[in-house]
Amino acid sequence: EGGPGPDPVSGDYGVDVSSSVSSSSASCLSDSGNNFIIPRGFCSTGSVDPSVCTTIINAYKAGFKTRDTYMFPCPTCSSSASSQMGTLVDYLNSHCKSEWSGRVWLDIEGSQYWTGSSSNNRAWYEDLVDSCDKYGVDCGVYSSSYSYGSYLPLWYAHYDNKASFSDFSSFGGWRSPHAKQYAGDVTV
Repeated sequence: EGGPGPDPVSGDYGVDVSSSVSSSSASCLSDSGNNFIIPRGFCSTGSVDPSVCTTIINAYKAGFKTRDTYMFPCPTCSSSASSQMGTLVDYLNSHCKSEWSGRVWLDIEGSQYWTGSSSNNRAWYEDLVDSCDKYGVDCGVYSSSYSYGSYLPLWYAHYDNKASFSDFSSFGGWRSPHAKQYAGDVTV
């Protein structure tokens, strides 16, 4: 899976994953110097990823300092943004509350995942951001210069294989990043 790069505050390295991470794999990732993990918690199909808590729990046992999750929301599904966030947070609180760090990264990308209406998309996104407060979770945004902007912390993608923010340019209202994904699928 990909590496979002060093956290600008701590300089830590981490990974994001879209499939279950076993205990042995979590230990290997931790032993390789990764201090945070961000497994997918919600799929673009509009449902919770059932492997999210297995990964979070295994990462906790392996010593990861931070165990966030990311949400790939479904604006074209019948459930609202707030309902989708509520479903994810309820699942995390029911299955891995004490191991989860409490942050949800909102994966905002690709026009193919959104409706054809800018005003509807904006309203849906604002409902999603508002739902972070409603459900008492810290949120951040995973995006790129081709997608949405916000006042939330930014985790941006630029697959240049450089663990550096030197390539960052302000966009969408963000002046500085929180994390960078600098590599795609990699084997650790």
